[in-house]
Amino acid sequence: MSARDVVDETGTGRSDLEEPSAPAPDRIEGGVSGERLVLFTDAVTAISITLLVLPLVDLVPEAASAHERAGEVITGHLDQFWGFLLSFAVIANIWREHHRAFSTVQEVTRSLTVWNMGWLLSVVLLPLPTEMIGAFGGRDRFVASFYYAVLLVGMVCRLAMLKILKGNPDMVEGDEEETRRRTAYLYTDSCVNVIATVVAFAVALAVPALQYWSLLLLLLPGRVRFTGRRGAG
Repeated sequence: MSARDVVDETGTGRSDLEEPSAPAPDRIEGGVSGERLVLFTDAVTAISITLLVLPLVDLVPEAASAHERAGEVITGHLDQFWGFLLSFAVIANIWREHHRAFSTVQEVTRSLTVWNMGWLLSVVLLPLPTEMIGAFGGRDRFVASFYYAVLLVGMVCRLAMLKILKGNPDMVEGDEEETRRRTAYLYTDSCVNVIATVVAFAVALAVPALQYWSLLLLLLPGRVRFTGRRGAG
């Protein structure tokens, strides 16, 4: 008699050699809701955007100890203030895009959490190249490369998260068909953002005078959205 024919004491047949079921490759994270992930992400982003101003605050006692005039705190450190304003605008924009994608997410999978942590890593790291802009100047190619690389990592992570949501519309609240359309729209939008970032990176390396102005290419997806809505209307 084979092991598969063994009958247990309850009278129900079962196999002693039954193969264990394979674990789900991307199961729902227990105890972690979409709301909790968004709250955590918002908190980390708020801390990162606040850290941008701390080096500027440190300039005040330095200027006072060097007996500089108050106005020289700004006029003597224009690169640092430029880097601060640039990164403040960048983090505010990518946070807004993240909020658009996650505003209706109700369930979180392991892979979605991992990609979100990758996105947060790029946000947390951004103050470092921002400070380097002020220290080494706005036309240093290594600093520009570092800045764009960090930004591109965040863009790719967001694209990966939207791909997960696109393939799992049940993770998002609302009508399934409407959710599919909205997520597909955001996914396309994110693809354009990644391409725009790569092009901006190439322009920045090729033309040092345009290193950070090329970030204006990231406004392209917004322009596409506006044109699409106007055409639909």
